[in-house]
Amino acid sequence: MAATNDDDLGTLSVVGIGPGLPHAMTQRAKDVIATADCVIASNLYQAFLRRDGTLPPEDAAVAAATDGGTAAGDDGATVLERPNGTRQTLVRSSMGQQIELAREAFERVRDGEDVAHVSGGDPNVYGKSDLLFTMAEAEGATDIPIEVVPGVTAALGGAANLGAPLSNDFCTISLSDKWRGWDEIAEKLRAAAISGFVIVLYNCWRDYERAIDVLREERSDDVPVGIFNDAGRGDAGRNLEDETHTITTLGAATDHDDEVGGMGTSILVGNHETAVWENDFDEYLVTPRGGRDVDDF
Repeated sequence: MAATNDDDLGTLSVVGIGPGLPHAMTQRAKDVIATADCVIASNLYQAFLRRDGTLPPEDAAVAAATDGGTAAGDDGATVLERPNGTRQTLVRSSMGQQIELAREAFERVRDGEDVAHVSGGDPNVYGKSDLLFTMAEAEGATDIPIEVVPGVTAALGGAANLGAPLSNDFCTISLSDKWRGWDEIAEKLRAAAISGFVIVLYNCWRDYERAIDVLREERSDDVPVGIFNDAGRGDAGRNLEDETHTITTLGAATDHDDEVGGMGTSILVGNHETAVWENDFDEYLVTPRGGRDVDDF
Protein backbone atom coordinates (compact mmCIF):
# COMPACT_ATOMS: atom_id res chain seq x y z
CA MET A 1 0.00 0.00 0.00
CA ALA A 2 1.34 3.41 -0.93
CA ALA A 3 2.02 6.09 1.66
CA THR A 4 -0.71 8.70 2.13
CA ASN A 5 1.40 11.53 0.73
CA ASP A 6 4.92 12.22 -0.52
CA ASP A 7 6.02 13.51 2.87
CA ASP A 8 5.48 10.01 4.31
CA LEU A 9 7.78 8.36 1.74
CA GLY A 10 11.45 7.61 2.06
CA THR A 11 13.74 7.23 -0.93
CA LEU A 12 15.27 4.26 -2.73
CA SER A 13 18.82 4.83 -3.93
CA VAL A 14 20.60 2.25 -6.08
CA VAL A 15 24.19 3.03 -5.15
CA GLY A 16 27.20 2.09 -7.25
CA ILE A 17 30.27 1.71 -5.08
CA GLY A 18 32.77 0.96 -7.84
CA PRO A 19 35.25 -1.74 -6.85
CA GLY A 20 33.97 -1.36 -3.31
CA LEU A 21 36.84 0.13 -1.36
CA PRO A 22 36.10 3.55 0.15
CA HIS A 23 38.84 5.41 -1.73
CA ALA A 24 37.28 4.50 -5.09
CA MET A 25 33.71 5.54 -4.22
CA THR A 26 32.16 8.86 -5.12
CA GLN A 27 31.39 11.22 -2.25
CA ARG A 28 27.71 11.01 -3.18
CA ALA A 29 27.76 7.22 -2.79
CA LYS A 30 29.45 7.46 0.61
CA ASP A 31 27.00 10.09 1.83
CA VAL A 32 23.90 8.17 0.71
CA ILE A 33 25.06 4.95 2.38
CA ALA A 34 26.24 6.65 5.58
CA THR A 35 22.92 8.46 6.11
CA ALA A 36 20.47 5.79 4.91
CA ASP A 37 18.01 4.30 7.38
CA CYS A 38 18.52 0.91 5.72
CA VAL A 39 21.43 -0.44 3.67
CA ILE A 40 21.07 -3.59 1.56
CA ALA A 41 24.52 -5.01 0.72
CA SER A 42 26.32 -8.32 0.30
CA ASN A 43 28.74 -9.52 2.96
CA LEU A 44 31.69 -8.61 0.72
CA TYR A 45 30.52 -5.03 0.21
CA GLN A 46 29.64 -4.68 3.88
CA ALA A 47 33.25 -5.52 4.72
CA PHE A 48 34.53 -2.95 2.23
CA LEU A 49 32.17 -0.24 3.51
CA ARG A 50 33.33 -0.72 7.10
CA ARG A 51 36.92 0.15 6.26
CA ASP A 52 36.44 3.88 6.76
CA GLY A 53 33.22 3.95 8.75
CA THR A 54 30.84 4.33 5.80
CA LEU A 55 29.07 1.48 7.61
CA PRO A 56 29.39 1.05 11.38
CA PRO A 57 31.53 -1.87 12.58
CA GLU A 58 29.97 -5.25 13.26
CA ASP A 59 30.32 -4.78 16.99
CA ALA A 60 28.00 -1.76 16.74
CA ALA A 61 25.02 -4.15 16.50
CA VAL A 62 22.31 -3.39 19.05
CA ALA A 63 18.98 -4.92 20.02
CA ALA A 64 16.31 -4.26 17.42
CA ALA A 65 13.26 -2.51 18.81
CA THR A 66 10.92 -5.22 17.55
CA ASP A 67 12.78 -8.47 18.10
CA GLY A 68 12.90 -9.04 21.83
CA GLY A 69 16.48 -8.03 22.46
CA THR A 70 18.55 -9.73 19.76
CA ALA A 71 20.69 -7.95 17.22
CA ALA A 72 18.93 -9.45 14.22
CA GLY A 73 15.23 -9.45 13.46
CA ASP A 74 13.24 -12.27 11.87
CA ASP A 75 14.08 -10.95 8.39
CA GLY A 76 17.84 -11.21 9.03
CA ALA A 77 18.25 -7.45 9.34
CA THR A 78 20.85 -6.20 11.78
CA VAL A 79 20.41 -2.89 13.59
CA LEU A 80 23.60 -0.91 14.06
CA GLU A 81 24.17 2.18 16.16
CA ARG A 82 26.52 4.95 15.09
CA PRO A 83 28.66 6.94 17.54
CA ASN A 84 26.21 9.86 17.27
CA GLY A 85 23.37 7.61 18.48
CA THR A 86 21.58 7.23 15.14
CA ARG A 87 20.59 3.73 14.12
CA GLN A 88 20.85 2.04 10.76
CA THR A 89 19.38 -1.26 9.59
CA LEU A 90 21.69 -3.52 7.58
CA VAL A 91 20.20 -6.21 5.36
CA ARG A 92 22.38 -8.86 3.75
CA SER A 93 21.97 -9.12 -0.02
CA SER A 94 22.40 -12.44 -1.81
CA MET A 95 22.04 -13.49 -5.44
CA GLY A 96 19.05 -15.73 -4.86
CA GLN A 97 16.93 -13.20 -2.97
CA GLN A 98 16.85 -10.17 -5.26
CA ILE A 99 13.06 -10.22 -5.79
CA GLU A 100 12.37 -10.45 -2.06
CA LEU A 101 14.94 -7.74 -1.32
CA ALA A 102 13.36 -5.40 -3.86
CA ARG A 103 9.95 -5.90 -2.28
CA GLU A 104 11.40 -5.26 1.16
CA ALA A 105 13.05 -2.08 -0.11
CA PHE A 106 9.72 -0.82 -1.51
CA GLU A 107 7.95 -1.47 1.78
CA ARG A 108 10.65 0.25 3.79
CA VAL A 109 10.42 3.32 1.54
CA ARG A 110 6.64 3.35 2.01
CA ASP A 111 7.25 3.27 5.76
CA GLY A 112 9.32 6.43 5.41
CA GLU A 113 12.82 4.94 5.36
CA ASP A 114 15.66 6.04 3.11
CA VAL A 115 17.05 2.82 1.60
CA ALA A 116 20.46 2.38 -0.05
CA HIS A 117 20.57 -0.72 -2.27
CA VAL A 118 24.27 -1.32 -2.90
CA SER A 119 25.55 -2.41 -6.31
CA GLY A 120 29.18 -3.10 -7.18
CA GLY A 121 30.68 -1.08 -10.00
CA ASP A 122 28.03 1.06 -11.63
CA PRO A 123 24.35 0.11 -11.20
CA ASN A 124 23.72 0.55 -14.94
CA VAL A 125 26.59 -1.70 -16.07
CA TYR A 126 25.39 -5.24 -15.31
CA GLY A 127 24.37 -3.98 -11.86
CA LYS A 128 21.20 -3.62 -9.81
CA SER A 129 19.37 -0.70 -11.43
CA ASP A 130 17.39 -2.61 -14.07
CA LEU A 131 16.22 -5.11 -11.44
CA LEU A 132 14.76 -2.39 -9.24
CA PHE A 133 12.97 -0.69 -12.12
CA THR A 134 11.70 -4.01 -13.49
CA MET A 135 10.44 -5.00 -10.06
CA ALA A 136 8.81 -1.59 -9.58
CA GLU A 137 6.90 -2.11 -12.82
CA ALA A 138 5.92 -5.69 -11.94
CA GLU A 139 4.76 -4.66 -8.46
CA GLY A 140 2.98 -1.51 -9.63
CA ALA A 141 5.31 0.46 -7.37
CA THR A 142 4.91 3.76 -9.18
CA ASP A 143 4.81 5.51 -5.81
CA ILE A 144 8.48 4.69 -5.04
CA PRO A 145 11.02 7.45 -5.80
CA ILE A 146 14.17 5.85 -7.26
CA GLU A 147 17.60 7.47 -7.56
CA VAL A 148 20.63 5.87 -9.24
CA VAL A 149 24.02 6.86 -7.81
CA PRO A 150 26.76 6.08 -10.34
CA GLY A 151 30.01 4.29 -9.59
CA VAL A 152 33.24 3.31 -11.33
CA THR A 153 32.67 0.18 -13.41
CA ALA A 154 35.37 -2.45 -13.99
CA ALA A 155 36.01 -1.33 -17.57
CA LEU A 156 36.99 2.13 -16.35
CA GLY A 157 38.96 0.96 -13.34
CA GLY A 158 40.86 -1.61 -15.38
CA ALA A 159 41.50 0.84 -18.21
CA ALA A 160 43.01 3.30 -15.74
CA ASN A 161 45.48 0.61 -14.64
CA LEU A 162 46.34 -0.18 -18.25
CA GLY A 163 46.89 3.41 -19.37
CA ALA A 164 44.64 4.98 -22.02
CA PRO A 165 43.05 2.10 -23.96
CA LEU A 166 39.49 3.53 -24.02
CA SER A 167 40.27 6.97 -25.46
CA ASN A 168 38.35 6.15 -28.63
CA ASP A 169 35.03 4.32 -29.15
CA PHE A 170 34.57 1.21 -27.01
CA CYS A 171 31.87 -1.18 -25.83
CA THR A 172 31.30 -3.72 -23.07
CA ILE A 173 29.94 -7.24 -23.64
CA SER A 174 28.95 -9.69 -20.94
CA LEU A 175 29.74 -13.35 -21.57
CA SER A 176 27.07 -14.52 -19.12
CA ASP A 177 24.50 -16.70 -20.87
CA LYS A 178 22.02 -16.67 -18.00
CA TRP A 179 19.49 -14.58 -19.91
CA ARG A 180 20.61 -15.06 -23.52
CA GLY A 181 22.16 -17.78 -25.62
CA TRP A 182 25.70 -18.09 -26.89
CA ASP A 183 24.64 -17.36 -30.49
CA GLU A 184 23.48 -13.88 -29.49
CA ILE A 185 26.67 -13.23 -27.53
CA ALA A 186 28.81 -14.37 -30.47
CA GLU A 187 26.86 -12.10 -32.83
CA LYS A 188 27.56 -9.09 -30.60
CA LEU A 189 31.24 -10.00 -30.33
CA ARG A 190 31.58 -10.30 -34.09
CA ALA A 191 29.75 -7.02 -34.75
CA ALA A 192 31.89 -5.16 -32.22
CA ALA A 193 35.09 -6.59 -33.66
CA ILE A 194 34.13 -5.68 -37.23
CA SER A 195 33.12 -2.17 -36.15
CA GLY A 196 36.53 -1.43 -34.66
CA PHE A 197 35.43 -0.95 -31.07
CA VAL A 198 37.83 -1.55 -28.23
CA ILE A 199 35.95 -4.29 -26.38
CA VAL A 200 35.79 -4.99 -22.65
CA LEU A 201 34.53 -8.46 -21.77
CA TYR A 202 32.71 -8.99 -18.47
CA ASN A 203 31.87 -12.29 -16.73
CA CYS A 204 34.91 -13.94 -18.24
CA TRP A 205 34.53 -17.16 -16.27
CA ARG A 206 31.90 -18.03 -18.91
CA ASP A 207 33.39 -19.23 -22.21
CA TYR A 208 36.05 -16.57 -22.48
CA GLU A 209 38.07 -18.90 -24.75
CA ARG A 210 35.11 -19.12 -27.16
CA ALA A 211 34.78 -15.35 -27.09
CA ILE A 212 38.46 -14.89 -27.93
CA ASP A 213 38.10 -17.36 -30.82
CA VAL A 214 35.22 -15.33 -32.28
CA LEU A 215 37.18 -12.09 -32.01
CA ARG A 216 40.21 -13.67 -33.69
CA GLU A 217 38.07 -14.35 -36.74
CA GLU A 218 37.69 -10.60 -37.26
CA ARG A 219 40.74 -9.07 -35.59
CA SER A 220 44.49 -9.58 -35.94
CA ASP A 221 46.30 -11.86 -33.48
CA ASP A 222 48.83 -9.12 -32.67
CA VAL A 223 46.18 -6.73 -31.32
CA PRO A 224 47.05 -5.84 -27.70
CA VAL A 225 44.90 -7.29 -24.91
CA GLY A 226 44.74 -6.45 -21.22
CA ILE A 227 43.55 -8.96 -18.60
CA PHE A 228 42.72 -7.41 -15.24
CA ASN A 229 41.39 -8.69 -11.95
CA ASP A 230 39.58 -6.79 -9.19
CA ALA A 231 40.47 -3.38 -10.60
CA GLY A 232 40.64 -0.84 -7.79
CA ARG A 233 40.64 -3.39 -4.95
CA GLY A 234 44.35 -3.52 -4.23
CA ASP A 235 45.10 -6.41 -1.88
CA ALA A 236 41.38 -6.94 -1.20
CA GLY A 237 40.80 -8.82 -4.47
CA ARG A 238 38.68 -11.94 -4.27
CA ASN A 239 39.68 -13.79 -7.46
CA LEU A 240 43.43 -14.04 -7.13
CA GLU A 241 45.79 -12.95 -4.38
CA ASP A 242 45.20 -9.27 -5.13
CA GLU A 243 44.53 -6.78 -7.91
CA THR A 244 46.44 -7.76 -11.07
CA HIS A 245 46.72 -6.78 -14.72
CA THR A 246 48.59 -8.32 -17.62
CA ILE A 247 49.25 -7.08 -21.15
CA THR A 248 49.32 -9.71 -23.86
CA THR A 249 47.96 -10.18 -27.41
CA LEU A 250 44.73 -11.52 -28.82
CA GLY A 251 46.52 -14.56 -30.22
CA ALA A 252 48.01 -15.40 -26.82
CA ALA A 253 45.05 -14.39 -24.62
CA THR A 254 43.91 -17.96 -23.94
CA ASP A 255 47.38 -18.87 -22.69
CA HIS A 256 46.59 -16.97 -19.48
CA ASP A 257 44.02 -19.27 -17.85
CA ASP A 258 45.66 -18.79 -14.45
CA GLU A 259 44.87 -15.07 -14.65
CA VAL A 260 41.17 -15.45 -15.45
CA GLY A 261 39.89 -15.87 -11.93
CA GLY A 262 36.11 -15.44 -11.97
CA MET A 263 33.60 -12.62 -11.60
CA GLY A 264 36.28 -10.02 -10.93
CA THR A 265 38.14 -10.70 -14.18
CA SER A 266 37.63 -8.54 -17.26
CA ILE A 267 39.46 -8.68 -20.57
CA LEU A 268 40.10 -5.61 -22.72
CA VAL A 269 40.67 -6.27 -26.42
CA GLY A 270 42.24 -3.41 -28.34
CA ASN A 271 41.64 -2.46 -31.96
CA HIS A 272 44.00 -1.79 -34.88
CA GLU A 273 45.03 1.56 -33.36
CA THR A 274 45.77 0.29 -29.84
CA ALA A 275 49.47 0.09 -29.09
CA VAL A 276 51.75 -0.85 -26.22
CA TRP A 277 53.78 2.10 -24.91
CA GLU A 278 56.54 1.92 -22.31
CA ASN A 279 58.25 4.47 -20.13
CA ASP A 280 60.84 4.08 -17.38
CA PHE A 281 58.22 2.75 -14.97
CA ASP A 282 55.78 0.45 -16.73
CA GLU A 283 54.12 -0.53 -19.99
CA TYR A 284 50.69 0.72 -21.01
CA LEU A 285 47.98 0.35 -23.63
CA VAL A 286 47.08 3.47 -25.60
CA THR A 287 44.29 3.91 -28.15
CA PRO A 288 44.60 7.41 -29.66
CA ARG A 289 41.33 9.17 -30.35
CA GLY A 290 40.70 8.87 -34.08
CA GLY A 291 44.38 8.15 -34.66
CA ARG A 292 45.35 11.69 -33.73
CA ASP A 293 48.93 12.68 -32.91
CA VAL A 294 50.55 15.59 -31.10
CA ASP A 295 50.00 18.02 -33.99
CA ASP A 296 46.22 17.47 -33.73
CA PHE A 297 46.12 19.06 -30.28
